[in-house]
Amino acid sequence: MDALDFPPFDYRVKKVNGKLFIFDRTRARYVTLTPEEWVRQHLVHFLSGHLGYPVQLIAVEQEVEVHGLRRRFDVVCHDRRGAPRLIVECKAPGVPLTAATLDQVFRYNISVSARHVAITNGRVHLCGEVIGDSFRLLPGFPRYAGDE
Repeated sequence: MDALDFPPFDYRVKKVNGKLFIFDRTRARYVTLTPEEWVRQHLVHFLSGHLGYPVQLIAVEQEVEVHGLRRRFDVVCHDRRGAPRLIVECKAPGVPLTAATLDQVFRYNISVSARHVAITNGRVHLCGEVIGDSFRLLPGFPRYAGDE
């Protein structure tokens, strides 16, 4: 798999019928190891291991309803009261981050209502804070701030 702009972490992979799987500790099961999943797993380990997000408060690939359609967000981090604090859309390393990618995560955030919104392809990360109707770019992913 591609090298990413995240710190390395210990991971478990297995091969079944020629297909690779990686253990996802947030879902407590092995999932297919795609390039996007490689980014998602690095992100989750970075958020929990380096920015203080409790693993049990990180949701991965869950459905939300957006304008009457069912969609799946990549990662949402909650506070201890269950309020969403950060939503992240992950793309494979070779996929450029575009305005359409940012639009996608903002559409998901209509249902989620997280304070922080981010996109990453594992090499480039864009993160910001939603303040009313505006969006302020941040220098990186925010640290876990508990139940602020």
